[in-house]
Amino acid sequence: MTAAEGPGAPGRRAAPDRGRTLLGPALALVHTGQAPTRSVLTGALEVTRATAGAVSAELEALGLITVDSSPAGGGRGRPSHRLSIDPAGPVVTAAQLHADGISVALAGLGGQLEPPVHLPLPAATDPVRLLRAVAEAGAALARASSRRCLGAALALPNPVTEPDGTALAALQFAWPSGTPVADLYAEEVRKADHGPRALDPFPSAVANDANLAALAEHRHGAGRGARHVLLVTSGHRGVGGALVIDGRLHTGSAGLALEVGHLTVDPQGRRCICGNRGCLNSETDPEALFAAAGRTPDPERPLLAQARGLAADPSALDAVHHVVDRLGQGLAGLVNILNPDRIVLSGLHLDLLAAAPERLASVVAERCLWGRSGRVPIVPAEVTHAGLVGAAELAWAPYLQDPQSVLPTGGA
Repeated sequence: MTAAEGPGAPGRRAAPDRGRTLLGPALALVHTGQAPTRSVLTGALEVTRATAGAVSAELEALGLITVDSSPAGGGRGRPSHRLSIDPAGPVVTAAQLHADGISVALAGLGGQLEPPVHLPLPAATDPVRLLRAVAEAGAALARASSRRCLGAALALPNPVTEPDGTALAALQFAWPSGTPVADLYAEEVRKADHGPRALDPFPSAVANDANLAALAEHRHGAGRGARHVLLVTSGHRGVGGALVIDGRLHTGSAGLALEVGHLTVDPQGRRCICGNRGCLNSETDPEALFAAAGRTPDPERPLLAQARGLAADPSALDAVHHVVDRLGQGLAGLVNILNPDRIVLSGLHLDLLAAAPERLASVVAERCLWGRSGRVPIVPAEVTHAGLVGAAELAWAPYLQDPQSVLPTGGA
């Protein structure tokens, strides 16, 4: 299963075959919180109670879920066993590259992250040495854990082509366009020591961070239950976007769709790293907010944290309104083209929404073809460390498709 394939997508499905083909759909339902009990699982899979019981028992035997031995009562009918992610079950390593640092964490099923570790960028940020630092940081966490590690995935702040996994426009690190980032990361992960409990061979994957954040929000956060979710985010620098349609990421023909950061919102605006002026990227990120406020950030402190504080400062309200207006113009253009049923904002954009919710909604409505009658809900993101949670989704993808692949090669 690719990152674009969402488990538990909305809508009824035809009754599947019995047996092991049900393991993946069942695990996906528990993973996304859609099957908290065996009774709910029975209905979602459209199978008998006995079949649902056998499937949940096999997932428990694989060490992926737990089945409560005491059925949950309190309602009508026969009480049902609770289903949960096994807290001692296997993990994957999730990593994210930022313009000014590395984050890495172990992640279980259910969107559950262990406390992330944040590291500075190494002195040399060429692809091999930077990806080696990421792989070694994840491997160190895996070695120190008592839980078995099954794979690794990395969220990158630049477009990543599909299916070849090359990085395009990796401007933050000045990597050559077309850097084979998936292959390079796979090689560094292969060489890193993940400890004796790690699965062998040890799979890895890479994808764009905004795409992965959208996947995390759709499965575990503010996008749950929506069919068409548009996520727009601004992290440490720049702006990213992603679209989830019916539970699947829309990545275009080569993985390059929804580069919303380079949507022009002010032709006379600030210069963008792409060379153009007035991109959403350069008009609504943390640096843009400081520029609008006429202030200079402290170079010794994380830029995003400073910008979030500035967005909440009443003395910076004019600057907030300036940036919110530019953000609203960009969102309106995206709404006119994509017609989402929910917009999720994260990073600095979440703070801008909190500072001026009605102003942002008004700008979007005024510039939307459908006006106020077609207002799209604009909501704050809910998933903490969504890029890491999304990277974990990418690493868990093959096991959500085939839970038995958690077994060693040749295992039964």
